[in-house]
Amino acid sequence: MIAAASDAIWGNRAACGRRYRVTCIGATNQGVPKPCKGTSVVVKIVDYCPPGCAGTIDLSQEAFAIIANPDAGKIKISYTQ
Repeated sequence: MIAAASDAIWGNRAACGRRYRVTCIGATNQGVPKPCKGTSVVVKIVDYCPPGCAGTIDLSQEAFAIIANPDAGKIKISYTQ
């Protein structure tokens, strides 16, 4: 499972290769009010998410689907390294 890191954790490439456990903690829009599946996923940071990304960690579609309904598109998360 892979993901991209935003400036919040990128650290001038220092985040590349790090693994994070990511958990869905809530919705960000009304389209899918309860997107979380109650699970977490471990992802490896393999890319940079540019400033317009507006998130901390941009999950691959596969990783996102493990923790949340893919129709949500965007979710609130918690993460630990």
